[in-house]
Amino acid sequence: MFLAPTDFVKSPEAMDRAWAPAESLAYTRWLATHHYENFHVVSFLLPKRLHQDFYNVYAFCRWADDLGDEIEGAAESLRLLAWWRGELQSMHAGRVRHPVFVALQDTAAKHQLSVEPFDDLITAFVQDQTVTRYRSFEELFHYCRYSANPVGRLVLGLCGYRDAARYALSDATCTALQLANFWQDVTVDLEKDRVYLPLDLLERHGVSLGDLFARRFNARFAGAMKEAIGVARELFIQGLPLANQVDRRLAIDLDLFSRGGLKILDKIERQGFDVLGARPAISKTERVGLLLSALTRRAFSRAA
Repeated sequence: MFLAPTDFVKSPEAMDRAWAPAESLAYTRWLATHHYENFHVVSFLLPKRLHQDFYNVYAFCRWADDLGDEIEGAAESLRLLAWWRGELQSMHAGRVRHPVFVALQDTAAKHQLSVEPFDDLITAFVQDQTVTRYRSFEELFHYCRYSANPVGRLVLGLCGYRDAARYALSDATCTALQLANFWQDVTVDLEKDRVYLPLDLLERHGVSLGDLFARRFNARFAGAMKEAIGVARELFIQGLPLANQVDRRLAIDLDLFSRGGLKILDKIERQGFDVLGARPAISKTERVGLLLSALTRRAFSRAA
């Protein structure tokens, strides 16, 4: 029986033993396709030869995420994230024991994935333990450079793309996705004492932190959200050309991510920018519609 990250770190048996390659691959596959329900929606569009590699990279990201967000107490999260970084460095040096790194080492070598994007993700989760406010969009973009952009670069690397032009488009898309998630989850983050809406944006529109934590929705907050949505939408638009510069199957995934993020922004607008009273979400029917639209766009693009 496999264990989710938070249970795994509590199990001396799981933590202490060395994992064989076959069971390590089975573990990352399980983590990606069972423990977190929506990974398979992405992976079925990609070439089957890449599925296991995506599972392995996803498992690393999921572990880092859980060590940052699902562990009781910031001090313990920081301790475990430091341990996770040590395991990453050990993998880079050719020493592996943990199943995620046993599985990941072959993927990293085969696709020439550098240690930097993995390390950057850990940096973002460490920052989450100590930084809960951002003064400006510049500070927030710097955070996204570690929390979101490395994921896009890893995906491109798995598919054989490593050029600066595609990286730039991917960075715009990933930052936009991160912002859309922040705007969708304003109240979720407030429960964790985190505010990702830039403080100078709120001040410019006359919204205090007291208003925000009291969930006071008014025209001032609506104005701040409208401006925030505009920033995210512009980044999505900047990144859209990437789908025309990659393999058709990856292009469908990229199109789905971007259109899904834009759909969230549209929903926030349609509910009058009130994310304090209701969290916007995409329904299953809308997800199917996005998939069909993406498939149609790619088919017409290929024909053209």
